[in-house]
Amino acid sequence: MRTVTGPTDHVVVVGAGLGGLSAALRLAGAGRRVTVLERADVPGGRAGVWRAGGYQFDTGPTVLTMPDLVADAFAAVGEDLADWLTLRPLDPMYRARFADGSTLDVRADPEATAAGIEALCGPAEAAGYRRFVELVSAIYRAEMRDFIDAQLDSPLGLLRPSLARLAALGAFRRLDRLVGAHLRDPRTRRLFSFQAMYAGLAPSQALGVYAVISYMDSVAGVFHAEGGMHAVPTAMAAAAAKHGVTLRYGTEVTEVEVRAGRAVAVRTADGERIAADVVVLNPDLPTAYRELLPPAVAPARLARLRYSPSCFLLLAGASAAAHPDAGRPQAAAQHTIHFGHAWRRTFTEIIGRGDLMTDPSFLVSVPSVTQPALAPAGGHAFHVLFPTPNTVTGAGLDWSVIGPRYREEVVAALESQGYRGFGDSVEVESITTPADWQARGMTAGAPFAAAHTFRQTGPFRPGNLAPGLENVVFTGSGTRPGVGVPMVLISGRLAAERVVGSRGARLLPASTRAPLTALRNRNRLKKP
Repeated sequence: MRTVTGPTDHVVVVGAGLGGLSAALRLAGAGRRVTVLERADVPGGRAGVWRAGGYQFDTGPTVLTMPDLVADAFAAVGEDLADWLTLRPLDPMYRARFADGSTLDVRADPEATAAGIEALCGPAEAAGYRRFVELVSAIYRAEMRDFIDAQLDSPLGLLRPSLARLAALGAFRRLDRLVGAHLRDPRTRRLFSFQAMYAGLAPSQALGVYAVISYMDSVAGVFHAEGGMHAVPTAMAAAAAKHGVTLRYGTEVTEVEVRAGRAVAVRTADGERIAADVVVLNPDLPTAYRELLPPAVAPARLARLRYSPSCFLLLAGASAAAHPDAGRPQAAAQHTIHFGHAWRRTFTEIIGRGDLMTDPSFLVSVPSVTQPALAPAGGHAFHVLFPTPNTVTGAGLDWSVIGPRYREEVVAALESQGYRGFGDSVEVESITTPADWQARGMTAGAPFAAAHTFRQTGPFRPGNLAPGLENVVFTGSGTRPGVGVPMVLISGRLAAERVVGSRGARLLPASTRAPLTALRNRNRLKKP
């Protein structure tokens, strides 16, 4: 495994996102002096927070899976996750609402999900779902250690015994065919393949290896962090500070100073120079190359990267009576996926043509269903995400013009799906368009970073070592292993390994290898 060269005593981490904090905790646990510089006033990066009118909203990801990876970051400094965060397993994990009016809950117990599938689609479909769960669990086991949680410096790194195992499982077939071999009903096929959108691909284009996302979302469990997703980086930052990490907020880095192929310092917008033995960069990878590093070091392939779709995000504090399950709050789901009639056409519009969806499918997360304190009495905090083209494929979309109009279309779509009187009940709101994501430093306005095409995955994804520089490392969704909260947490570990070398007991405690059930059995996860 390649590592940085030269001294590594003082590491400067640029960005207090989940990847940067994951790296900082592990570096501190390995005895390095660590300084984290964050331009915002709070930690979290994309996992930010917005508060208004008594409501609290996560401004980025809302779905927390694989909390053992969070626990692993705390364990790197000898801390216990349960002393810093309260996590509640969600059941149902998701609720799917289909265009024909039917619903299906994805439950914490796969057998409970199978029972729901049998009631909706029949026993043959339930049997197919059980086989699908076995398949994606096997794919996860074959993929996690050797391909996701691994330093892959070249394509030769793929030549491992588990590669044959993945091939035998069908993981190199197209995802829609892999799912379709077990699930026949169009509703279940959509529910367990829509995750390809996160990877920036249609299910008909994505490889079956991305069924691992279905495993993480639908089998391993979905959790709510008390205080919202933003509570995760807040707790990580506090634990890092306890163990000697210096965190400086409101500090924007404008340049990495390089001499003779080595980073020697970073410079801030205030003109300060902070010396560093190693620099770890957490901003969006192409943006970091473009804005922080010398132009000569940027790989030519960055200009050819394809990006995942973007999204239109509406955060709205509105009446709890507008929720479709207002009459039965105990049965409400925190995460609801609404599927339109269109399926292939939706991916063609967003990814292929750069158009807005004509028959929307979208995600609504309402964390105040689980934690009422996130909204004032009588209200709910709605997080509404509509996939859209990014600013490259959707270059013809002027969001300064269509943004307000699209907001009205989003509200109308919500009301048509049972969110009664939603628009009239909104008390506070915030809108984020693809243009806004781009203005925040996300290339192509893509919060899900570069798409996971074959040529942008594993050893073919931009590496976490800057070529031509001896001591600059990347973390975050733009580098390996890729997109999603679990992947970003792993990227922080991989970045730390590049600094300290081989996996040591303090850097990588065994908790990351333990199954999630071990955490449950230790009563570390609180029940609702």
